[in-house]
Amino acid sequence: MDNEQIKLTEFASGAGCGCKIPPKILDEILKSTISLLDTKKLLVGNNTKDDAAVYDLGNGTALISTTDFFTPIVNDATDFGKIAAANSISDVYAMGGKPILAIAILGWPVDKLPAELAQKIIEGAKIICSEAGIPLAGGHSINSQEPIFGLAVNGIVPIKNLKKNNTATVGDYLFLTKSIGTGVLAAAQKRNILKEEHLAPLIEQMTCLNKIGEQLGNIDGVTAMTDITGFGLLGHLIEMTEGSGLSATVQYHKIQTMAGAKEYVAQRIFPDATTRNWNAYSEKVKFEKGVNVMEAFTLLPDPQTNGGLLFSVKEDSTEDVLLLLNKSGLSKFLDPIGRMIARSDKAIIVTA
Repeated sequence: MDNEQIKLTEFASGAGCGCKIPPKILDEILKSTISLLDTKKLLVGNNTKDDAAVYDLGNGTALISTTDFFTPIVNDATDFGKIAAANSISDVYAMGGKPILAIAILGWPVDKLPAELAQKIIEGAKIICSEAGIPLAGGHSINSQEPIFGLAVNGIVPIKNLKKNNTATVGDYLFLTKSIGTGVLAAAQKRNILKEEHLAPLIEQMTCLNKIGEQLGNIDGVTAMTDITGFGLLGHLIEMTEGSGLSATVQYHKIQTMAGAKEYVAQRIFPDATTRNWNAYSEKVKFEKGVNVMEAFTLLPDPQTNGGLLFSVKEDSTEDVLLLLNKSGLSKFLDPIGRMIARSDKAIIVTA
């Protein structure tokens, strides 16, 4: 078969961040009676469900270390490499940091797919790493049943600029820097019904670096930050609320969605991971009157691949944030989508 005719998504059971292990199962996997090595140098570990590990270098600067990889979410090999790279680098930006180095992680079914396609994936990753200003300096590969690709990324951050996902405060406004719906559109592509006009915007969003995260790190009034990936907006906001000991209100109509997403949702097209996410979070969410629950149930837990940055901001710092969003070409996302409130019986309250 000609390489141009090969559709990578047909060789993977999952797609992008939608192939993450379901939240409830992941919680079971991470349970342990063994304590972490006691070190004050580890500023962020895996006990807070944050985006990356952070280690104090002792000079006012910290090292950010993260890894991310998944199966193909698009059919084009170069685009898949770009998306996987941008998604991996995003975790550094989500901590308010600057990426400095990446190495590749490749699993390849050598008896099913030609090596030339893997080479294109690596080339795509190099393009994004170059855009981020970092080298793709090496990596590791294995022969696997499904194609898998991602990066391990290191970054640095002034400790005073470090942003965590569990430090929001009551009254903070919530902002989101990208539209949601990548999981829905990817599911439509996997079923070969994605309209041509929806493919280019999907790839454009998933390959767009979340560079604004480093600049948000410079704003003291940005109290907490994370990126929206496989657990959807609901899952990552719940991590923020529970980690901060708070709840949040979300205005559904303020959340931007990708062109075509609601159209496919109306046809009941969405990835399996959406249902798994919802089953994990449903008891923690309340929908107020007026919300299209069937639509919201599908979009809010929709697994995002290289989704936007979700961050909380003190009221007196919103002007600085709005100026930065405008300067960064993100004027579409100037309206906050919600607000942090005192802890209630639900982690998230969704209003119309």
